[in-house]
Amino acid sequence: MFADRAKIYIRSGKGGDGHCSFRRELYVANGGPDGGDGGRGGDLIFEVDKGLNTLVDFRHKRKFAAGDGKEGGKRRCHGKDGEDLVLKVPEGTVIKEAKSGKVIADMSGENRRQIVLKGGKGGLGNQHFATATMQVPKYAQPGQPFQELEVCLELKVIADVGLIGFPNVGKSTLLSRVTNADPKIANYHFTTLNPNLGVVDLGDGQGFVMADIPGLIEGASEGVGLGHEFLRHIERTKMMIHVVDAAGTEGRDPVDDIEKINAELSAYNPEIAKRPQVIAANKTDLIYAEDESPVDRLKAAYEPKGIRVFPISGVSGKGIKELLYYVNDQLKNLEEGPVVFEQEFFPEEELLYEDLPYTVTKEMTKDGEMYVVEGPKIEKMLGYTNLDSEKGFAFFQNFMKNTGILEELEQAGIQEGDTVKMYGLQFDYYK
Repeated sequence: MFADRAKIYIRSGKGGDGHCSFRRELYVANGGPDGGDGGRGGDLIFEVDKGLNTLVDFRHKRKFAAGDGKEGGKRRCHGKDGEDLVLKVPEGTVIKEAKSGKVIADMSGENRRQIVLKGGKGGLGNQHFATATMQVPKYAQPGQPFQELEVCLELKVIADVGLIGFPNVGKSTLLSRVTNADPKIANYHFTTLNPNLGVVDLGDGQGFVMADIPGLIEGASEGVGLGHEFLRHIERTKMMIHVVDAAGTEGRDPVDDIEKINAELSAYNPEIAKRPQVIAANKTDLIYAEDESPVDRLKAAYEPKGIRVFPISGVSGKGIKELLYYVNDQLKNLEEGPVVFEQEFFPEEELLYEDLPYTVTKEMTKDGEMYVVEGPKIEKMLGYTNLDSEKGFAFFQNFMKNTGILEELEQAGIQEGDTVKMYGLQFDYYK
């Protein structure tokens, strides 16, 4: 069964809670706190598996969760870390946040493995909170919560060249003749029900990957026929071979066919319609003498626009060699590497803007005024943000501004040079 889309729920592991305990042993006076730290929650990871070519594994099971970290123990025992969960997907899978449709990860190119949701950090045991003035801390830090998302998986095949055209024009026949692919071939519409890929080998290390994109008809971009199901697979192709029935065996005009398919590509994604095309005028073995050759009509209509027309026969093989070598030469002049979709949704940053409470208060110390910012929102942000990195510090600054914390500090009367405290973090305020 071919499946190129799936919607699933994913969750990382919760961090284990820190432990609160005190050392109680004979002959050991003032043993003090000895609560251990909680274990780290497991990460939710996506990884490319070259042996997969479908998302069918996600059709029946839709919820996936990494392991939770275990609670710390007494005698400073560290809780066990939660197990990571690795989800195997075929190359070319795009992971999107379900509500916004923004790209989280594109599992293609050099991206073979990506942590999509990080597990929560384990909480600190009460051993970390002993001070000279508080020698019996009865507090242990809870583990950080898990992250969760509903995501859509979309498989967009990775091919250099896409075969497009109306049903029954000979795309599958051409693919089977020039590659190692073995598509189903029959003389009726929608024989091909899923994209087929094959490798064109021209010898001397030259060649390219070709994909048959099925089901394109007029209205495909609006859901007519099967085309809307498979148009996504053409998004990565660098070039397209437009296969057309030059003989008009089904009573359609070949020039009109090309115009209609190109209109569907433009309606679906204008950028795709601008990519290089070459026309394969197929079924020339069925063209009989007439006043005007359909191949000449195609050349007159498209070659002035820079689109080459090659008369071919998928049955006899006539003209196919010239077509393939021309396509191979054109690919050399195009940018190398497959089309990769850039990340638009960053789970860690997005989830930190959840509507969690926090407080801004002013305290008096022996050194002057101190502004204290606390609450679950702050605790979560500090747990997921690496302030030692340039990117992490930039996010911290944006977080303070975008959540309104800086505005609340100013309303509370903070001045330049005043100290701000966020749990274990202290810094001086400057605009």
